[in-house]
Amino acid sequence: MSSIMTNASAMTALQTLNATNKSLAATQGRISTGYRVAEASDNAAYWSIATTMRSDHKALSTVQDSLGLGASKVDTAYTGMQKAIDTVNEIKVKLVAANGASAADKEKIDVEIKALQGQLKSYADAATFSGANWLSVDTTSGHTAAGTFDDVKIVSAFNRSAAGSVSLGTIDIKVQDIKLYDNAAAATGLTDGILDAHRLGTTGARIAAASAPVAGTDAAGDTYTVSTLTVKGFSDAQITKQLAVVEGALKEMTTAATNLGAAKSRIDLQKTFTNSLMDSIERGIGQLVDADMNKESTRLQALQVQQQLGIQALSIANGNSQSILSLFR
Repeated sequence: MSSIMTNASAMTALQTLNATNKSLAATQGRISTGYRVAEASDNAAYWSIATTMRSDHKALSTVQDSLGLGASKVDTAYTGMQKAIDTVNEIKVKLVAANGASAADKEKIDVEIKALQGQLKSYADAATFSGANWLSVDTTSGHTAAGTFDDVKIVSAFNRSAAGSVSLGTIDIKVQDIKLYDNAAAATGLTDGILDAHRLGTTGARIAAASAPVAGTDAAGDTYTVSTLTVKGFSDAQITKQLAVVEGALKEMTTAATNLGAAKSRIDLQKTFTNSLMDSIERGIGQLVDADMNKESTRLQALQVQQQLGIQALSIANGNSQSILSLFR
């Protein structure tokens, strides 16, 4: 039936053309943005997941920066510790040379030892990166217990549980175990730095109460510090005890350097893992929201053809009404 009031064919053609135009607009949007899910309205679930993952990715980027800063601080402390170990070994050599030497030679050796002690302090004070110095500290600040320095925490991980709660992982550096000098007046022999701690001459072990030695008089309870020991006027027996003190300090310094090296290795491993994790998150986000450009370009061409055919079909449907006029001629 032909009707001049209702053109069913035109309405059908128009609906089809509108649907094609809508699909075409969506496809063009995907091609222009590169996203299959660009807004929450495109796919609420995928958009929500992708938004959370992007936020976590930014947090991991900050963690990566923290690891880089932490690695630099550890490197600085390790370099200072390594140079200090070499210098303490030089002091050890001087003590060996002073054992059995004449009083005049001991005075000369003492001058060399004092120069090396000054260099040790210089190394420790200079081992600073971004305001952090772990070798020369002051436990009057940055501590929770008298005479002890708080652990340094390097942010190493950003974690999200299955329930959605977040937490941070850290790599802890025990500054108390690696410090060479403690500039706090309240520090004791047990909490002082490795080089300024009082040590018992008989064993080289740390001791809380200091007992200043008298030059030339050997006493069982005498204590020494690597940072202040001297051979001028001291007997060979006392110099031998100083050797024991230096050995005790070297043992602690070697352990400290080992701990720093282990921390540096852990930081490097964590940096590598964080890089891989960030790449995985990026790939995961891409699989959720990125548009397949090959598919979308092919679909665009097909929709453009459908659009042209829809326009032609609408034109034909409208033309059918015009043929009715011929009946009245």
